[in-house]
Amino acid sequence: MAGALIAGGWGLFAGMALLVGAAVGSSVRVPPRLIALVMAFGSGVLMAAVSFELIAEAYERSGMGPVVGGAVSGAVMYCGFNALLVRRGAQHRKRSQGRQPSEAETPGSGNAIALGALLDGIPESVVIGTSLLGGGRVGLATVGAVFISNLPEGLASSAGMRSAGRSRRYVFTLWGSIALISALAAVAGYTLLGGAPEAVLAVITALAGGAILGMIADTMIPEAYDKVHLLTGLVTVVGFLSAFALSHL
Repeated sequence: MAGALIAGGWGLFAGMALLVGAAVGSSVRVPPRLIALVMAFGSGVLMAAVSFELIAEAYERSGMGPVVGGAVSGAVMYCGFNALLVRRGAQHRKRSQGRQPSEAETPGSGNAIALGALLDGIPESVVIGTSLLGGGRVGLATVGAVFISNLPEGLASSAGMRSAGRSRRYVFTLWGSIALISALAAVAGYTLLGGAPEAVLAVITALAGGAILGMIADTMIPEAYDKVHLLTGLVTVVGFLSAFALSHL
């Protein structure tokens, strides 16, 4: 029980970054270039977490086969669901300036954006929960990566939602719900997979890693490059190295 509560607490902590970003994005006009720079930095941090705490851990658990199978499956699942949501108006859910459609322009786009936020957040939260299995400690780089990547998502998406005419109530209800679901997903990762074989844990860890990499390539990097162009690569590398250093503390 204690382990499940700890997992849920870390999942909630990472998800709360969405609310922090939403509060700032709804109250203060944050320069789009600054949001993009944070998005690029968060992309690098997430890449490092995937590399050193997810894919590497999956490989140590069960070898190359589960890593490849899990990561490819995760990427296919994420990109497939993302393609469906894009058709329903969620393609610009991380954009801050007039890209998100209103409900009048694209009916159902609000629900699609909410589902897209879930699609982005659940793999990360499940991994937070599974990292505590077997008496392990939560990976600081993973939690830090999720928190840092959620901040610009909350900032950009909330500003974009407000520009599209969605209410503050909608914005905060959405992100508050996602934060709670993130906590529940972390608890589920801990409780439902507690007795799973090493190969199954390896596949799920790699699956989450593949989904996160797909999310970075499909949504985070394009948003960053759209605003800061050639600085994107440099800031992404800085984020990657920062998370690499954190993982070795």
